[in-house]
Order: sequence, then structure tokens, then C-alpha cells
Amino acid sequence: MEDFVKYQHLERFGTTEVDGINIGKCYIFPKLDGTNGSVWLSKNGKIQAGSRNRVLSLDNDNAGFYEYVLKNENFRLFFEKNPNLKLYGEWLVPHSLKTYRNDAWRKFYIFDVAEVVTNGDIQYLRYLEYSEYQTMLEEFNLDYIAPIRVTLNPDYEYLIKLLDANVFLIEDGKGSGEGIVIKNYSFVNSYGRVTWAKIVKNEFKEIHAKTQLNESKATDLIEEKIVSKYLTEDYIRKEYHKIVNDNNGWSSKFIPKLLSIIFKTLIEEEMWNILKEFKNPKIDFKTLNYMTINKIKETLKEIF
Repeated sequence: MEDFVKYQHLERFGTTEVDGINIGKCYIFPKLDGTNGSVWLSKNGKIQAGSRNRVLSLDNDNAGFYEYVLKNENFRLFFEKNPNLKLYGEWLVPHSLKTYRNDAWRKFYIFDVAEVVTNGDIQYLRYLEYSEYQTMLEEFNLDYIAPIRVTLNPDYEYLIKLLDANVFLIEDGKGSGEGIVIKNYSFVNSYGRVTWAKIVKNEFKEIHAKTQLNESKATDLIEEKIVSKYLTEDYIRKEYHKIVNDNNGWSSKFIPKLLSIIFKTLIEEEMWNILKEFKNPKIDFKTLNYMTINKIKETLKEIF
């Protein structure tokens, strides 16, 4: 399985695997009902393609996907410029949903671009943000899935209403697509993994009433205001350098310690000031912890 890296499993929104993913800046993408595929350049310079679980060959090419990739010159041109990247997407062939436009079938719609990072014995994917890879794909006329919305702190009710906004590639008047995918590029779950969430239309019992949606919905959270006010860059870097000095250097194994110390210090040293300034607000400490972690990651990008 030369250079094959399996794409991650999308977790259902609301499960522990993606708890907190909706806190922060979220990209909401249409979910297509096709078959998962990937394309990359092998170490010997050969363009390879994969399904969800295996490397493809012309004799076993996932409903014509590998042949499509080899005949599309744009993939070769893309990898000449970006040899270390991998493309993940949906090969749109008939599955459960039959309401896509006639001209949409048998095309590869890219939903993630990633590079493989090796850290010792651990190998993982570093996903590029949409704003990073959009122009890269457009340069070589490669099809991709654009977000329906980019929004801050969307709640479940808002996400449910977005299901009807997924009309990507759907024939006019034929309803909406399979569901949505929620990506937060700053999110790491409680198990230390980057994971995306999904809401599939036929998997929840009640469709909420349609509503008019703005281009984005920015929910002002008290926890976000607290972190913005009290967790300054100087404050975060001060705690970071304390750990570095105490241990004669830095190691990634100190990350959990850094996160817990900063959150603990915020609660112990600033809570009285927070209560006075925001007039005894109702605080969700789980959300506050997520916001704290996101701020630390944003400030100390070099160690994450």
C-alpha cells in the first residue's frame, strides 16, 4: 500500500469525539453521497489513487476513479508543483441519493488537502485550511467543495437549519443534499486527534423549520470575551517560558501541562475580576476551557 494514508472517519455531531468542535470559527461544507477517494504522488513519482481503504489499480479502480485520475492531466500538473500533498474527496457515482445534476456525475470533488507529517514513529495528516488550498486547486482547474457558511460558534439549531442550504450539485427543485460536514481547523478532540463532525439528514428525527440565514452567524459568548480580555499573548508566553526554563528546554510532552496550568491560573487569579467586570455572568467552564485551548494554540502555533 505505497504511501497510502486512510482518510479519517467523520464523527456524528454531538458525540464525545467531536465535543466542542463548534466553539470557534467553523467551516460548514456540503456532504456528498458518493464514494471516498484520494490522489497523491508516490515516492517514485507515479500518480496513485485510493478508495477509502486501499490503493487502486486499473483492474480494481473503484468504479472508474483511477482511470479518471490518470486521464486528467491537471492532477499531474498539480503534483509537479505540490508533490508532498494528498488530495481527498468524493468520487460522485450513484449511491443512495439520485438527485444530483446530470453533469455532476463521475467527477472528483476535493474536500480536503493534507500533507503527511512524521513525528518519530507517529504519522498523521496535517490538513490545510480551506483558504490555503482553494487557490491551489483553482490554479489547476480541479473540482472542489466550497463551504456553505463560515461562522462563529454555531449551535445545533443553527447547524440543523443549514441542512436545507446544501443544494450543491442538486437538480433545481429536487430538495437538498445528504448532509453537512463541520470543520474547525483549530479543533483537537479530547483524545488529541483532529476530527471533523457530520450531520446526515436521514439520521436525525426532527427537521427544524426553515429560516432565513445570514451569510454568517457570530454568537457572542461570554467565555470568548473572558479569554480575549484576560489571556493575552504576553501572559501565555510567560507561562510557556516558565515550563521551558524549569525543564531546560521544550518537548511536546509538556503540552498537557501547559494547557492545564494556564486554565488553572486563569480561574484562580482572575475569576474575581471576571465576576466584577461581567457582572456575575453565567459561565460554562467546559466552553471556557475550549476557548482557552484555542487561544493558546493560536498564540503558540510553533509548538502545535
